[in-house]
Amino acid sequence: MSMAGKLGRATLDLEEDRLRAIPLLSVSRETMDRFDLYVGLLQRWQAIKNLVGPGTMPSIWTRHIVDSAQLAKFAPDARIWVDIGSGAGFPGLVIAILLADRPGFHMHLVESNGRKVAFLREVARTLKLPATVHDCRIEAAFAVLPEQIDCLSARALASLKELLEMQAKLTKNPCIGLFLKGQDVDAELTEAAKYWNIQAKIHQSVTDPSGHIVEVIEAHLKA
Repeated sequence: MSMAGKLGRATLDLEEDRLRAIPLLSVSRETMDRFDLYVGLLQRWQAIKNLVGPGTMPSIWTRHIVDSAQLAKFAPDARIWVDIGSGAGFPGLVIAILLADRPGFHMHLVESNGRKVAFLREVARTLKLPATVHDCRIEAAFAVLPEQIDCLSARALASLKELLEMQAKLTKNPCIGLFLKGQDVDAELTEAAKYWNIQAKIHQSVTDPSGHIVEVIEAHLKA
């Protein structure tokens, strides 16, 4: 297949993926417009900066956007949300787009990769999102984040044990932890339970039969 043919096929695949995502997102026209702008920016930056795995671009809507968006329903009252290791904005920017009109909502995105930081800031500025991008490593984030956090999220970042350690360091008040995990979630929970008393719920992903969301309601380090 020629290069033009491959580009045409990729464009068609992306549009088909968008159509599959629309009923799963179930958002207003204004919010869908924001997502379209986000995807457009990601496509342009991806060609130069390689922000996500190239093979995932034709399924960006279901594999990344819907996968990220499903977290919102587990924190219906969250106002101050922190996303660590935000990468190209999954799930942090997606949540910021979804909840942009929630009174008092603000997303804090923590990312240390320079090109991804620049992309996150460009999207937040262009879409006028209630979001702040923190250009720092996670261990330095406690110095710049608000003291009161309602929700902490991460996707494909670290083991559950490590995420609980990060949550304990970053948050001074009880907050919900929402962590997207794969098929090894049971093993991660078993390992984390050696060190933590965990109150958590496991939810099936709507996009991946082997994917899960770990909703950490409370966690305390064992004596």
